[in-house]
Formats: sequence, C-alpha cells, structure tokens
Amino acid sequence: MKRVYVCTDSLTGIFSAIYDAWKTKLGENEVGIALRGSVEQELFCEYVEIRDNEKKAIAVENLIKRHLGEYAYWNIYHTILSHDSKKADVILGMMLEARKIPDSTRIMEHLSHPKVRRMFEISRKVSNEAHYYREIVRFRELQNGILFSEIEPRNRMLSCLGEHFSDRFPLENWMIYDRTHQMVMVHEAGKQWILVHGEQIDEKLITNCSVKETMYVKLWKGFFDSVAIKERESYERQRQHLPLHYRKYVTEFQEI
Repeated sequence: MKRVYVCTDSLTGIFSAIYDAWKTKLGENEVGIALRGSVEQELFCEYVEIRDNEKKAIAVENLIKRHLGEYAYWNIYHTILSHDSKKADVILGMMLEARKIPDSTRIMEHLSHPKVRRMFEISRKVSNEAHYYREIVRFRELQNGILFSEIEPRNRMLSCLGEHFSDRFPLENWMIYDRTHQMVMVHEAGKQWILVHGEQIDEKLITNCSVKETMYVKLWKGFFDSVAIKERESYERQRQHLPLHYRKYVTEFQEI
C-alpha cells in the first residue's frame, strides 16, 4: 500500500513531509506527498497528516544543500513557490532519484527522469515570472511618502523580488502588495525587507497619491503617447514583450 503524506502548502510543511517520507526509505512508487486541500483520494493508499515542524524543515534544507548543492536547492525553492498542486510530490520524486545516482549534485542534469524534468519546468516558470515583475513593477508615492506597488502574480514569487528592490531603493520606505496571495513585502529605509501575511490593506490609503506623484504620472503618460508612432503600432509585438496579464498595474496602460 502506498503511503501519502499530507502537508500544508508552505516551505516548512513540504520539508516536514519530505523528512518523514525520506526516513521510510521507501521507493518512488511506494511513497508520495500531497498538499492539504488538494488531495485526490486514490485506492490502496494510506494518508498520513503531517504537522509543520521547524526542526525537520531545517534538517531537510541542510541535507539538500549538502548533498544536492545550491543549484538544486534554488530549483526546489522556486518549485515550492509555484501554484502547481503536485509540486511537493515532484520534489520528493526528484530527491529519491538523486539518492540513486553516484553524484547527487548533478541531479538537475537528469532531465530524462519525469520528476526531475517536471521540477525544472515548474522552477523555470516561477523564475520567469519573477524576472517579468523585476522589469515591470511600478511604484507610486502615497501621501505619507511610502512607495507602493501592487501585483497579481500566479505564483508566490514575492520573495524573489526582495533582494532586487532593496538593492535599488535601500534608503526608501516601500511596499509591494501581492493581491493574489494576500501578502505584502515591506521595506523600511536602511533595513531588511520582510514578508507580512494575512494583513488587510486600506484601499483608500493606497489610492491617495501625493501631488507630485500625480503630476509625474501625467508627464510620463504624455511622453509615452507623444513618442508613439500610430502608423507603426503593433499590438502583437506589444503582447510579446508585455503580455496582457502583466499590464493591470503598469502606469503606461492605466487611465489617469
């Protein structure tokens, strides 16, 4: 009978499940992981609920970095940020395959294995989405002087933006709000950024821009329109460079 560990959709939850699955020494066809809330019941399976355990998660993180290497760890991390409901089982399958090869640090080269290939694909999608948002995130200055931005990503990739924007604006107070997953990245001037979960955003406050911000938005949109050549407009090429999904909060495509 196959044993399936059921965990929360978080790094700590998935690593806790991997810890217990790894200790059983069962093969890929004998053990699996499912995310709580997206379990598809199967016949001849034993389902085991797993509680988040920080010590187990740290032990798995150290194991991955020591035996699989940093490259594999960051692929795993990006996979955990994905919205894919099968991601935890994919990660476990990749790690079980790594246990079979002489040099486990080269596991990401074994793309012929279905779980390794699938993890590579998921990780790349998350990484690509984070790359898009590094390029197109637009901040606006609120009345209180805070720089505020909002996004609606498919994946929980907000943490992938932290280092980039803290390097660009180290002496500014700024926030990036992920509406899809109700998460906020908060950066206080001169300090490290933090992630805040489950907080309600004051909609009136975030739409109350400073006078200077309103003026610069009008100037930018005016420049954007004036340099455009209508005879050469190509909406197909625009969508290639900036898909419609990403335009909602981009200044150039908003109404004043």
